Amino acid sequence: MSFLIYIVEDEENLNELLTTYLKNEGWEVKSFLNGASAREKISQPPHLWILDIMLPDIDGYTLIKEIKDKTPHVPVIFISARDKDFDRVLGLELGSSDYLAKPFLPRELVIRTEKLLALTYAPQQDTAIASSTPRINIGPYVIDEDLREVNTGDLTINLTSKEFDLLILFVKHPGHAFSREDILNAVWGVDYFGSDRVVDDLVRRLRKKMPDLRLETIYGFGYRMMTK
Repeated sequence: MSFLIYIVEDEENLNELLTTYLKNEGWEVKSFLNGASAREKISQPPHLWILDIMLPDIDGYTLIKEIKDKTPHVPVIFISARDKDFDRVLGLELGSSDYLAKPFLPRELVIRTEKLLALTYAPQQDTAIASSTPRINIGPYVIDEDLREVNTGDLTINLTSKEFDLLILFVKHPGHAFSREDILNAVWGVDYFGSDRVVDDLVRRLRKKMPDLRLETIYGFGYRMMTK
């Protein structure tokens, strides 16, 4: 599958360097030097955004809100010179899938991009599996892995990429007790650096959007989903 990546970075030299590294992996890359030009392309989504937080016009937080409002399933990697826990957590809460603090090696961005693309789109590439089990029914909810959508009746429940990944983790392992570390590794990846409290926030948001899921808290450990 040929992937399209949008990179939004106002430092021209860094933008060109990262674009070259990404193109060398065989991906199609479109680069933007400011938020305004990137905003014009939100309605023509890529497979993945690489988004700098500090931009000269529209900050990355504003852009990701608009991106997730229109295309909640498209993953976003934040990059920023501000290496603060607050920025990491806020980015994750807004729907980013990963966060890289500057300075970083271009190869590290390539590796994280590759892993995130595989995690997000691998189920769609396996057509044999997708065609045989495209939907999962849990209570009143119908989950379509192919489209990464959840419906209940005539309504579509808009989940972020992380919320959907967590949901799939639970529904494919009913009754299994997951520690917070298990969930961090499965949803954020083993390279994630930050507080495991982002797991609690993600579960809280999923419970709010899908209140009929039986997500049980295992105090001092983690969570599990029960079906009976």
